[in-house]
Amino acid sequence: YIPMAGAQIAFRDYNPIQGIWGSPWVGLENFRWFFSIPDAWRLIRNTLMLSGLGIALGFTAPIILALMLNEIPSERFKRIVQTITYAPNFISTVVMVSIILTVLNPRTGVMGLIIKTFGLPAVDLMGKPGAFPWIYVLSNIWQFVGFDAIIYLAALSAISPELYEAAKMDGASRLQKIWHIDIPGILPVIVILLIFEMSSILGIGFEKIYLMQNGPNLPTSEVISTYVYKMGLLRADFSFGTAVGLFNSVVNFLLLICAN
Repeated sequence: YIPMAGAQIAFRDYNPIQGIWGSPWVGLENFRWFFSIPDAWRLIRNTLMLSGLGIALGFTAPIILALMLNEIPSERFKRIVQTITYAPNFISTVVMVSIILTVLNPRTGVMGLIIKTFGLPAVDLMGKPGAFPWIYVLSNIWQFVGFDAIIYLAALSAISPELYEAAKMDGASRLQKIWHIDIPGILPVIVILLIFEMSSILGIGFEKIYLMQNGPNLPTSEVISTYVYKMGLLRADFSFGTAVGLFNSVVNFLLLICAN
């Protein structure tokens, strides 16, 4: 807990020469400054939009994948699909962004070649603010859906086979088995993972968004974490950057308590 004492920088006009304890106390001035700038609500909106879209799509995708894999009778085919969907989890963030930029390149990328095949004009999707949230979220789903699906598959394997036998004798269809047996069986795992997701709704990943940013897509790609980096480190405004980061952490903490 001792390093957390450094959070008081958010309430001081921090000067590295004077140190944390020697810098003058300014109270909530840094927080007032943040909420007074025009970009404050845009940053919060972008962060909530990316997180909300990620939870809506990225949280349900592995559940659907796990339920589909659980219905496959062939164990060999199931293992092949698991391996293919799990492999992108090992790709580093830098390499992942490089793949995205290469694929979406309007001149030499796969997407650009497909568009040219249909005789349509080239479109730089990375330069379109409206396309950025979808690119970010869908690439996240592709990278992590396999890893999260394994967690749900492990939970599904713990369901008693007697339940399926009883449902079969009662004439239940596949969809009825999924709805009345599979989903209730993995519901505790779903709840726990949802709580983890809710706790980081404003703490969206910094590295990938920062690497994917460019001038045209900044209206939707600038989030709280990238803004803290630019203000706190690049501009050396440590007090303001700490204040924004502390606000982010407090909101995440409150969301975690509410979700729990």
